[in-house]
Amino acid sequence: MRRLNSLGVCALGLALVAGCSSFGGGTATGAAAAGAGYEINAAYQMKELDKDYKAGKITQAEYEARKSQIQKGSIIQGKF
Repeated sequence: MRRLNSLGVCALGLALVAGCSSFGGGTATGAAAAGAGYEINAAYQMKELDKDYKAGKITQAEYEARKSQIQKGSIIQGKF
């Protein structure tokens, strides 16, 4: 019985791998969409940071530190 369960698990694993290989393009598309989401969020954070700095809510040192943090989390680091 234990051997039958092991074979069933192996067969299920192989079926999942074979089925998921046809969705490779979907995986790449999902990864690209997630990356775009992070970049949109980074752009929004930079816009809010600029507003706070211009309004005098934060110092230049705070501005530079936060800007550096946002750039480190961004894939496109030179954009901001």
